[in-house]
Amino acid sequence: MIFAKGLSVPEGPVALPDGSWLVVEMGPDRGCVSRVGADGKARTELARTGRPNGLAMDYRDRIWVCESNPPSLIRMELDGAWQVVLDRSADGPFLFPNDLCFGPDGMLYFTDSGIRFVDFAPGGKVRSDYADLDYAGRVYRLDPETLALSVLADGIKFTNGLAFGPGDTHLYVAETITGDILRYAWSRDGLGPAEIFGNVISPDAPAGMNGPDGIAFGADGDLYVTVFGQGDVTVLAPDGSVRTRIRTEGSAPTNVAFGCDGEKRIYVTEDERGTIEAFDVGTSGLPLHDGRVAS
Repeated sequence: MIFAKGLSVPEGPVALPDGSWLVVEMGPDRGCVSRVGADGKARTELARTGRPNGLAMDYRDRIWVCESNPPSLIRMELDGAWQVVLDRSADGPFLFPNDLCFGPDGMLYFTDSGIRFVDFAPGGKVRSDYADLDYAGRVYRLDPETLALSVLADGIKFTNGLAFGPGDTHLYVAETITGDILRYAWSRDGLGPAEIFGNVISPDAPAGMNGPDGIAFGADGDLYVTVFGQGDVTVLAPDGSVRTRIRTEGSAPTNVAFGCDGEKRIYVTEDERGTIEAFDVGTSGLPLHDGRVAS
C-alpha cells in the first residue's frame, strides 16, 4: 500500500503519537525535514537544513537530525526551529552523519558513513567504483545534554542504519558495502568487537550497488532491513538467517519504522518513487528508547 507520495528522496521515518510522520526529504529541490499527516496526504515542511538523513525524537519532543551536507548533528523543535549542535569529533570533522537512535543509557548513538556524500555520489549519482572507495565508517555515542562525544567503533565500510536488539544486549549496525549486519555486544562501558549477524544481499540481486540501509526490530525479535538497490525489506530471524523478503514497488527503499500504538505494520521510505509504502507484518515494533535512562 502506498501511504504517502510526492516526497523528494525520503528517509528517516519517525512515527508521532497522533499518527503523523516525520521524514527527511534529501532531494536537492527540498533538503528538508517534513511532517506527513496521519492520512498520508498533508505535507508540512518544517525546516530546510541542506541534506538531512536520519531522524530520532527524544522524550522532550526534540528532533535529532543527522545532516550530511554540511556534515553535522542538528537539534530541532517541532515548530521547525533548529541549530547545529556538533560538526566534528576530537580528531576532525564529521564526514557523513547518517542514522541515529537512543540507547538504554539515555545516550544518542549515531553512524557516520565514513565518506563525504559529495565524494560518494557526486551530482547525486553513486560512483561506479563505490566498492573500492576508502571508507572510514564509525559509530558514535553522544551525551545529549553535555554533548560529550566518543567513538565506539570504526573501520566500517559505509556505516548506515542502527538499532538496539531485544533485551538491549547488542547494538546492530548496517554495513552497506558488504551487505552485512554487524552486531556488537553492548554495555554502558561501550561495545564489544564486531561480529557478522547476517547478510541481506540476495543471490539474484540486480547489478549495481545493493546494500542494507535503515533497520528496525519487531517485537517478535525479527530484524527488518531495507535493502537499497535490491528493492526489498529483508527480514532476518533471531539467528541471522533470511526469513523472507518483502518486495517494495520502488528499487530504492531507504528506511523502515513501525507504526505507533502496537500497529502491526511497517512504513518504508522509498527514494525512486518518492513514497512511503506500508506493509502489514503481523507484529508490532520493538519499543524504541527515547533518551530516558532505562530502569
